[in-house]
Amino acid sequence: MKKVVLVTGANSGIGLALCERLLSQDTEGLQLCLACRNMPRAQAARSALLASHPAAQVALLQMDTSSISSVISAAQEVRHRYDRLDYLYLNAGIMPNPQFDIKAFFKGLFSRNIITMFATGAGILRQRDGVTPDGLQEVFATNLFGHFLLFRELEPVLCHAGRTSQLVWTSSSNAHRSAYNLEDMQHQGGAQPYSSSKYASDLLSLALNTHFNKQGLYSSVICPGFVMTNLTYGILPSFPDFLWTLLMPVFWLIRMFTNTFTLTPYNGAEALFWLFMQKAESLDPYVKYHSLTSGLGNNYTQPRKMDIDLETSECLYEKLLQLESEMRKKLKDKEKEVHRSPAACESS
Repeated sequence: MKKVVLVTGANSGIGLALCERLLSQDTEGLQLCLACRNMPRAQAARSALLASHPAAQVALLQMDTSSISSVISAAQEVRHRYDRLDYLYLNAGIMPNPQFDIKAFFKGLFSRNIITMFATGAGILRQRDGVTPDGLQEVFATNLFGHFLLFRELEPVLCHAGRTSQLVWTSSSNAHRSAYNLEDMQHQGGAQPYSSSKYASDLLSLALNTHFNKQGLYSSVICPGFVMTNLTYGILPSFPDFLWTLLMPVFWLIRMFTNTFTLTPYNGAEALFWLFMQKAESLDPYVKYHSLTSGLGNNYTQPRKMDIDLETSECLYEKLLQLESEMRKKLKDKEKEVHRSPAACESS
């Protein structure tokens, strides 16, 4: 029976690189589903994959993880198409409206903190979050809550007696406990929404293992390293192309001294691909699996302990369940209002 794999944010970057690597490993043994917000880009990604693997089964699914109705609708479509789901890669993510400090950047180039600066954005980025039409903080909704809701909707096809399934979160080295506040889960009052959302995904992964391992579901977290993707380029929108050309040799030089500079989406997808090859039961819920690349260009995966604890993860899980209940009620009330409006117009 073919394994069913769903990847969010699969039209470019690490998500697309993962899909390419999976098909290169086992073209005929997979049913691959690309869940994307932008369908023209998703169609282009599908065409590129089929050009390399004509016999592959590659389906598309429109989904915006920042929209509750979009996630629910997409999940219903998944349940209609498939009676099982073996791998769910939660890869979609945003870092909106970053404010880049050019002076701090060039100062950092010649400091001892250069590696940390590139790997995490520390000292050079300030983020301004937005609010979704559902009333949620945009980064929180896109990176965490939308994926949590997707998982909740897909439990029937993920959890089956007698077989295992894997949930894999794309996290970051920028996931810091210091950026996270359980009392401000959506990070409304902070300046590091991206870091907060990624730390929350680390916590949530642990909670999901606590609640669902007995049902055959295992959750893991990865870090792709420092990768040049659309997200990375979007952080520095004012940089001309020639400056990136000048910086790339610097990045390659830095990689001789640190293995976290994976640089390409193919390398960044190493841990995602490695997890696909592992027995889910053997994975450690307290570690983050890092994609690493040696100075000679060899890729490998390394587990590193996360700064998380069970109590905080359980508190987050309960808060997310409560928020889910509230948002579902709001959605139902909104739908009732929409259905009531035409009737009111007719009576008048």
